[in-house]
Amino acid sequence: MLKVRITLILCSVIVLSACSSGDWRSASRDSAGLAPPPAETPQAVIEVYAADAYGWRGWFAVHTWIAIKPEQASEYTVYEVVGWGVDEGRSALRTYQTEIPDRYWYGARPDVLLTMQGDEARELIPQIEEAVERYPWTGEYRAVPGPNSNTLPAWIAIQVPELGLQLPFSAIGSGYARRDRGD
Repeated sequence: MLKVRITLILCSVIVLSACSSGDWRSASRDSAGLAPPPAETPQAVIEVYAADAYGWRGWFAVHTWIAIKPEQASEYTVYEVVGWGVDEGRSALRTYQTEIPDRYWYGARPDVLLTMQGDEARELIPQIEEAVERYPWTGEYRAVPGPNSNTLPAWIAIQVPELGLQLPFSAIGSGYARRDRGD
């Protein structure tokens, strides 16, 4: 019994030490310097990013998002799924315009999972936009098994296989996109 208690205490200490010591409101959301600056990049761009999830979840899971920039656009359009506000009726699918699509995810530096520029990106951007419009889980969010932030890029990868997008194993919830909705 003593060994069980000691094990539980050690596990608790480990989990708590993994939690972010900062407040999510003050965590970095600065550019990681990965995305081509839109003002200097006239060609079309597609970028997919992954960053460690916030807090202790970052030990084993990532948050992923997609950014597109049509030819001559002055900003990127970012598509991502978050759970905040879904219970109050807000859509889980968030879309916004920005010059900084490669922001730190609440203190976690993103990695580039896919980058595509030029004619190939120009041809695939309309398909990505159509896939986003058809995303079937805008009113739902569950960390496990999904749908969650990783379900949207996985959905787009299925709908637009020409992207060749491969999500990492730590993109928990990406398998949810393969569920048969019976539609």
